[in-house]
Amino acid sequence: MQPFEEEEISITVEASSDDKILIISVAARMAGMHPQTLRQYDRLGLVQPGRAAGGGRRYSARDVALLREVQRLSQDEGINLEGIRRIISLEQTVGDLREQIAELEAALGAAYQRIAELETVGRGYPRADLVPTGRSSTALVVWRPRRPADPPTR
Repeated sequence: MQPFEEEEISITVEASSDDKILIISVAARMAGMHPQTLRQYDRLGLVQPGRAAGGGRRYSARDVALLREVQRLSQDEGINLEGIRRIISLEQTVGDLREQIAELEAALGAAYQRIAELETVGRGYPRADLVPTGRSSTALVVWRPRRPADPPTR
């Protein structure tokens, strides 16, 4: 009995266009499939084409690349359609999470930069709680101590 070998499967179709311009017969020919197969994949949610005003399916170059990958996974790797649907869903989730990570890393970098700027501005001042803002104002601020809260009435 051979040990289970883990193989990485990835769907990379990001570089293709998302413009939904191809009719089903052209997309099927480009993907090397029958148009009925594309209809079935649409019903299963594997590839989701756009719709024309009359209701006809419209595919993008990215959809065609995804159709080819579905065919490869099915025929070459022996993965059933439900497994392929799950792989596609997980790949989309991973892509979304990568985008979110990039956004969070950018925000974190900006926050670190702001902290460094504030630390630089605050150096040389005896009180850490007083940091100049760089804005001058002639406003008068009146401070009044808080009064104790009135006891609740019954």
